Amino acid sequence: MNKPLRAIVFGYHDVGVRCLSVLIDAGVDVALVVTHADAPGETIWFESVAKLAARHRIPVIQPDDPNTSAIVAQIAALQPDYLFSFYYKLMLNAPLLAVPQRGALNMHGSLLPYYRGRVPVNWAVLHGETQTGATLHYMTAKPDAGDIVDQTAVPILADDTAGDVFKKVVCAAEVTLHRALPDLIAGSVRARPQDLSLGGYFGGRRPEHGRIDWSLPSTAIHNLIRAVAPPYPGAFTELLGKPLRILRSRIVDTSLNNGAKSELFCDNQGCYVHCGGGGTLQLLELEWGGTTIDPAELAQHTGGKAILLT
Repeated sequence: MNKPLRAIVFGYHDVGVRCLSVLIDAGVDVALVVTHADAPGETIWFESVAKLAARHRIPVIQPDDPNTSAIVAQIAALQPDYLFSFYYKLMLNAPLLAVPQRGALNMHGSLLPYYRGRVPVNWAVLHGETQTGATLHYMTAKPDAGDIVDQTAVPILADDTAGDVFKKVVCAAEVTLHRALPDLIAGSVRARPQDLSLGGYFGGRRPEHGRIDWSLPSTAIHNLIRAVAPPYPGAFTELLGKPLRILRSRIVDTSLNNGAKSELFCDNQGCYVHCGGGGTLQLLELEWGGTTIDPAELAQHTGGKAILLT
């Protein structure tokens, strides 16, 4: 009787949970799970890889640095066939990547070679893409550059937030791994190289990147609002001396503005912005001064007058 495939899983977040579930369901011997401790004060809106591993009595470690000689030796002693990285936050260096007998694979949240690097879902929404997906690929010293095993596309609808799209990418990741796993087990994978002249690398994003530039067109502002909407920090501006977070919007039109200033106006029907770069947005979900507020309430504070936005 053949021994089951043995794997080490580096995983976190919903992608980590669903992909680890695929390996467990297929009877893969997951000898160790490496994950992250949740950051103090972080809003946890996703499932726990550590809890899933505990339910299946899989050993778990949470090192600050997985690349230390002690961790590499611990993993090498387990003699894994594969090493998998599923939404793990830290880079795995060459000594770790060299440990598994059949290779190290990562599940990336885009259709590689496009959107290599950090937070690919948010960048895809910000740039107005109409599709993205999940890609299973071999890991190399250069991030997100290894040969592609398989990938699955998902649509990005015009009003989808990054949170909406991320849920689709989680499903795409599960489907991709489930489809590829029989060939990985059999050792019959036919991977294809990436064309790294396409796409590009993108860095991480910080909360301050959500500040709205009202001189841009309505389409660009709408894409920013979608890209950073909750559970991410949100797009923001200032209104009457208080911070205004815009959590959801809708494009009303994309007509030219002929150099006019950006203006917000609210009435009982809603809040709208004529954007400096052209077009009009309807603001659907708002927080003002840290409190949720509906358009009719905000209209009372603005007195029904148009307010310049800078």
